[in-house]
Amino acid sequence: MEISRDSSDHIRSTTTQWFILLGLVLGVTVTNGFARFSYGLMLPAIQADLNWNYMQAGWLGTINAIGYIVGAVFTMLLLQKFPSKYLFAAGLISTSVTLFLTGILVTIEFQFVLRFLAGLFGAISFSTAGALASTLFQDDHRMNALSIAILFGTGGGLGIVISGGIIPLLVDFYGNSFWPICWVIIGVLCVLFCPVGIWSVSKLPRSNLVANDKQKIPINSMYAIFTGYASFGLGYIVYLTFISAWMVSQQLSALSITSVWIILGLCICVSPFFWKPIFARFDDGTPLSLILVTIAAGSSIPVLFPSFLGLIVSAVIFGLSVFMAPGAITNFTRKNLHENNWAYSISVFTIIFAFSQTIGPFAAGVLGDWLENIGASLLIASLVMIIGAFVAYSQKGIR
Repeated sequence: MEISRDSSDHIRSTTTQWFILLGLVLGVTVTNGFARFSYGLMLPAIQADLNWNYMQAGWLGTINAIGYIVGAVFTMLLLQKFPSKYLFAAGLISTSVTLFLTGILVTIEFQFVLRFLAGLFGAISFSTAGALASTLFQDDHRMNALSIAILFGTGGGLGIVISGGIIPLLVDFYGNSFWPICWVIIGVLCVLFCPVGIWSVSKLPRSNLVANDKQKIPINSMYAIFTGYASFGLGYIVYLTFISAWMVSQQLSALSITSVWIILGLCICVSPFFWKPIFARFDDGTPLSLILVTIAAGSSIPVLFPSFLGLIVSAVIFGLSVFMAPGAITNFTRKNLHENNWAYSISVFTIIFAFSQTIGPFAAGVLGDWLENIGASLLIASLVMIIGAFVAYSQKGIR
């Protein structure tokens, strides 16, 4: 059967958009999956090798989050000078180099600087990725919602699957002092992903610069969803920072820890397909509220049911929801604001998220040291997200 030229162009255009999405996904794998969450996998080895307590470990996570705040603020300013596609590429390259150097410059002073830079550069790329994905499949709202969900879910999940599949086993085989080599391996993978990410944004049209006009974003009508997203930043990071340390304290084997992280990452990868119909249906705070309840449940299960089976159930529930919170925010922005303000709006959300994320690791570490049990921090983080879910549910559509 002969295919018409228009049909052929449409197929080719759709195929190209999927490849563009792949490049954006690999970018999020670097800036989200590797840059932010590989640290949690290496944390037990770093603690043992450098004799750190929970507070010190949490402080390094907080330094990363502070860098993320700075990066999010810079992004808001840079969007008035440079298109989103250029910022995404620059952030991706800079993050990759930073992660590679994290395994080379291993003194504590350099570790603080590099974790800060990883947060800064990662935020620049991550903040613009959602706006870029929102430009794909413009004629199909369901496909557009799916592409956003795939970006955040599969992008971050792939990084966790890869990290979780290699880091615990390498550390178990070679010893705790092997953690810098793990960073080098992660850095090499990031460099390999860069060309695909850069190609993807090269195929996107040059976006309009963002006007510095806050009046176009109805801040006063969005406090509920801002609060919900802040609770997400405060709560989720406690689990991803300390769950490996908690498993080590429960004397789980390296193979068990690897299994939990791989299941977590795989569930994150498929989570977009689970949440796709919810994103497509709602334009209010309902998706974020449901996501927060699910994350809270996943965070509390390991403590309430301390067993390997409980950890598996926790990984499934947490993985099916955690990276969908940014997708819910992007979905809300796309459905309620003008396209020229998408990137700016997402940057505002990112700053709110980054500030709350800064508090989480340090506060959880202090509490864990005080009670000599990091599990208590997981329960409190769950409670914070439950409260945020109730507030987010009150958010109405504003378009």
